[in-house]
Amino acid sequence: MADPVAIARELLRCPSVTPAEAGVLSVMEKMLSQAGFTVHRVTFSEPGWPDVENLYARIGSEGPHLTFAGHTDVVPAGDETAWRHGAFSGDVADGELFGRGAVDMKGAIACAIAAALDHLQVSGGTPKGSISFLITGDEEGPAVNGTVKLLEWLAARGEKIDHCVLGEPSNVEMLGDTIKVGRRGSLSGTLTVDGKQGHVAYPHRAANPVPDIARLINALISEPLDHGSAQFQASNLEFVSVDVGNPAWNVIPGEARARFNIRYNDCHTEASLKELVEGRVREACGNRIKAHIAWEPSNAGVFVAKPGPFTDMVVNAIEEITGRRPELSTSGGTSDARFITRYCEVLEFGLVGQTMHQVDERAPLTDIERLTGIYRRVLDRYFA
Repeated sequence: MADPVAIARELLRCPSVTPAEAGVLSVMEKMLSQAGFTVHRVTFSEPGWPDVENLYARIGSEGPHLTFAGHTDVVPAGDETAWRHGAFSGDVADGELFGRGAVDMKGAIACAIAAALDHLQVSGGTPKGSISFLITGDEEGPAVNGTVKLLEWLAARGEKIDHCVLGEPSNVEMLGDTIKVGRRGSLSGTLTVDGKQGHVAYPHRAANPVPDIARLINALISEPLDHGSAQFQASNLEFVSVDVGNPAWNVIPGEARARFNIRYNDCHTEASLKELVEGRVREACGNRIKAHIAWEPSNAGVFVAKPGPFTDMVVNAIEEITGRRPELSTSGGTSDARFITRYCEVLEFGLVGQTMHQVDERAPLTDIERLTGIYRRVLDRYFA
């Protein structure tokens, strides 16, 4: 039996902070090649963004085709002296595996590798279909040269994926409590109010944008964007900064800016949401305030997977291993599932996310073992 903890420790010892590969794909390539997978390492480029190396490994040439997707890049460790165990040590202590990426999401990748190796061992070395790994080094970064381009590369090769399990840390409190079956969209913008700079002692000669931007902020947050839908919680708009760039005490600023992000549900499209927000701003401006919104490019649309046999199979596997029937959730932030859903049905199920991105990120060994068992059961049932 493959040892998922040993695999995870090897992955964790590679300091693959976005966009660095740091040897982590080489570790995966060696393991998967030895098991009979054909491994491709593909680097994508885009002007203005760092190059990113990705990995695609497949065994089998026929359908059905199940892929395990994920990312080996991690967020920075922060103050490494604050860690009880080295951020890239892969140490095991008190029944837990420590390291940046233990939860998000090298631990789940290790579980998927171990489950695939075990499945192949008992099936004579070849699946009754195809198993693949779709791995990026760009998920924690801009997500420009990662999964989205790797999927396009696969489509150009004529390869078709039927179903995908993405190993993001979906569980909230304990393993088996949550599957992510969709995500809200994400849209960001900057609201700018034009004023007229002047001396504070002569306000009649100036136009102060600060009270005006406060009025517009209130107009955007005082009424909800919607009240939620059948599968999504309500959309929310959050202002994250307000700035006038003014170090002086005696100068009325000439401009005020407020940056915001919206997490939106399937009550909206990106276009209809922009129209709604801009309409509220126009109404609040009236004929006096001069304002405009500059929207940031977004590749994070809203999506949800329709319940069906694949979802039922994964739910049953989780319940059989953990004794819990998971909630089908669409909460949380964005993930690479927003790209994968354009090509096949995708579910997110990994470890418990409580320590992700924190100092002393860690995963219980028992969870790693049970997640491997769940993935193994999914593989066995999928190719039965």
